[in-house]
Amino acid sequence: MRLGQEAPRTGLLECGVDEVGIGSAIAEVYAAACILDPTRRINGLRDSKQLTPERRKVLSQRIQERALDFCIATASLEEVNEFNVFGACMLAMQRAVAGLKLRPDLVLIDGNRMPRLSVPARTIVKGDATVRVISAASILAKVARDEAMLTYHERFPLYNFAENKGYLTEFHLAALKQYGPCPVHRKNYSPVRLLLAASDAEELELGLQAP
Repeated sequence: MRLGQEAPRTGLLECGVDEVGIGSAIAEVYAAACILDPTRRINGLRDSKQLTPERRKVLSQRIQERALDFCIATASLEEVNEFNVFGACMLAMQRAVAGLKLRPDLVLIDGNRMPRLSVPARTIVKGDATVRVISAASILAKVARDEAMLTYHERFPLYNFAENKGYLTEFHLAALKQYGPCPVHRKNYSPVRLLLAASDAEELELGLQAP
């Protein structure tokens, strides 16, 4: 999904990129690309993890209203399972940059992994906490994914995705052990894979014991 506004190109267009959801055990990964407007300042930008959910929502709305351009993209659960979560994350970031209406002069990416892009780019470790345009992308991606987690919570309330966002909290892990994985769990994620293997082994043992 993409929103933004056209603007005359003046100076260097820097695009921030960040992802969210790599460490989660469920669903798709999200990435956002954002080009801020230097004439429309947004106060309070920082790493999305350092903000309350309420503050993130307010800032996400301001970013969407004031940015020159932005794009929020995903890589699906099927792609996570096929390419592993890091490969899927690269896809989501590529799609976020490709979805911009404006072509950036430089892409600044949080972390130390760089997707293949057709524009100059560099990575910045902890960039979401130190570079405003990356912070903006971080907030956009985080809010979009959190909203999706609420939808998954409504479909699968036993796992409390509204609170844990798919990360393996003590409650989530206990629910996994009790109920097994649901359709949106990442089958190649180690704890989920181990639980599936244990379940298959148990079913096999019961089958062998059956008269």
